[in-house]
Amino acid sequence: FAEASGLALTLARGAADAVVAANRSVRTLASESARTLPRLVRLGQINDHTRISLGRIIDEQADEAPNGEFLLFDGRVHTYQAVNRRIDNVVRGLIAVGVRQGTRVGVLMDTRPSALVAVAALSRLGAVAVLMPPDADLEAAARLGGVTDVITDPGNLAAASQLPVQTLVLGGGENRTLDLSEGSTVIDMEQIDPDTVELPGWYRPNPQFARDVAYVVFNAVGGGELVPKQITNYRWALSAFGTASAAALNRNDTVYCLTPLHNQAGLLVSLGGSVVAGSRIALSRGLCPERFIDEVRQYGVTVVTYTWSMLRDVIDAPDFEMSGNNPIRLFMGSGMPTGLWQRILDIFEPARIVEFFATSDGQAVLANVAGLKVGSEGRPLPGGGEVELGAYDADEDLILEDDRGFVRVAGREELGLLLARPWGPIDPTAAIKRGVFAPGDIWISTEYVFWRDGDGDFWLLGNRSGLIRTARGVVFPAPITDSIGAISAVDLAVTYPLEVPGGTLAVTAITLRPGMSVTVADLSDAVSRMPAGLPPDLVHVVDDLPLSASYRPTVSALKAAGLPKVGRNTWYLDTDTGKYKRLTAAARSALAKGRD
Repeated sequence: FAEASGLALTLARGAADAVVAANRSVRTLASESARTLPRLVRLGQINDHTRISLGRIIDEQADEAPNGEFLLFDGRVHTYQAVNRRIDNVVRGLIAVGVRQGTRVGVLMDTRPSALVAVAALSRLGAVAVLMPPDADLEAAARLGGVTDVITDPGNLAAASQLPVQTLVLGGGENRTLDLSEGSTVIDMEQIDPDTVELPGWYRPNPQFARDVAYVVFNAVGGGELVPKQITNYRWALSAFGTASAAALNRNDTVYCLTPLHNQAGLLVSLGGSVVAGSRIALSRGLCPERFIDEVRQYGVTVVTYTWSMLRDVIDAPDFEMSGNNPIRLFMGSGMPTGLWQRILDIFEPARIVEFFATSDGQAVLANVAGLKVGSEGRPLPGGGEVELGAYDADEDLILEDDRGFVRVAGREELGLLLARPWGPIDPTAAIKRGVFAPGDIWISTEYVFWRDGDGDFWLLGNRSGLIRTARGVVFPAPITDSIGAISAVDLAVTYPLEVPGGTLAVTAITLRPGMSVTVADLSDAVSRMPAGLPPDLVHVVDDLPLSASYRPTVSALKAAGLPKVGRNTWYLDTDTGKYKRLTAAARSALAKGRD
């Protein structure tokens, strides 16, 4: 009990600090505390044996406000009672096809009401939702996730039906038709009459405890092999309640959920924070500028969620104009490029941005609540669990210890490895460290390297395995991308390692905004403002940067293209002067052979 009370007090203090950091008035702090403290107190009472889950939270909201507006989609309003009934019906359908408590079921669906219902139904049944990225190796995801069944929608049916597991189709609207071949083993969940399904004796709604694994998501650092990460109900609740508090979400908010559920920020931040706050959730059939403006005004959207460069397609449209009333007060998500960040603030003023950083397993969540430092990941999220930076020598790839043999805490103006104190079951793939800061303590290494500035704010430097080891030393990709991406002429930027005969080079590729250009002075000024690390060996302009399903720039094609060609839009770092110069044939040849 003392531990739980201490957690609640810590969270409450963290929430208050976050609000003060955002320069809000005492009156605002008082009104927001009235909303946040009950959430934080409840969170402080959660232990391993507490029954808490997405399905249970929705059940509670339906009991408290059955006629309250929950989901908005296609111009229709769906109440908590209606959605809750739909969830129960899907549970019956899942039971009818053999899904039981603990079964791992893949979810391959677009962000629609049916996807949210599917994930909630699995939670209510006590099964595990394995959230499959549509642009990943689905067969590998199914194998690594231990999937026996996959729930999909008509739009993803072709891909799902290729998997060696039972395929279940859900959603698609009233007039949908499935083009199934004769003898197909695909099961149409919409054809199951829930009233004819007899509930078995073992079924209890919302049976999961906080310690139980609720979700499996996937991470692919550097575009490599998929790594499954388990998220317990406790970690989901920590992030959900913490998000609701940090963003001051309430029943008066309408959250425009554009974030895909297979992205950890979508699951932990967007969906989680909205559900626990009782906010209305507006879903869309797709991202396009016209629909964005229409639905924002139609639904009275106050909060917009995003991942990476998602909102770029909206504001870059030739006919985009957010004139007149702007109901949006907040954008929240993860990975927003620095240049886009500033443009969003300018266009949607006085709306602000709360940028989150969440590890795949949810063990560590950071939030830039104040929004004053563009590009910073902020500080540990109130409610996001205990995290710390262990001092780290990037050149030697070593965690540094003090005189007593414990890991030394990284101070301000110092880099370190982000460590998280686990609660509940630990993901089997996690890098577990024991006796870290005290005898017998247990921490998990997130494998992410951060810089803590003089104010205590965190800045991502990169994943430990993704740091670029060049002849000049270790290059941190994240601050390069952020700093160069903040140049007004730059649209998108990405930094990647490139293997050449002479070693490894750090290369940054950029796309330009229409009619704009970048100078060597722009580049030199940008890298001089990096919080830490060395500048890239090369910077070059490309026509386009491919994006993942989460709108994150990908680098596989850039790596395959090899060393950038000589041209007026390619620059190399002159190590003698520390300035950038236009790439010449001689300089390119020297780079290929390796720097001295």
